[in-house]
Amino acid sequence: MSEIINKYIDPLSDFGFKHLFGAEPNKDIMIEFLNALFDGQKEITDIVYSPTEYAGDEKEYRKVYF
Repeated sequence: MSEIINKYIDPLSDFGFKHLFGAEPNKDIMIEFLNALFDGQKEITDIVYSPTEYAGDEKEYRKVYF
């Protein structure tokens, strides 16, 4: 059985969207995407990324993702 290796990332998948838009190095891509959505109604000039994972104090609250 051969493994299928894709050359491109699907931006509609959860992994693809997070990879393309969810990290500081790709901030400019996210800003352009948001500005295209607002279509001139608003203009985003900067965004701040917050941590998406919270390692809770107790065992049952560890690995919470936002």
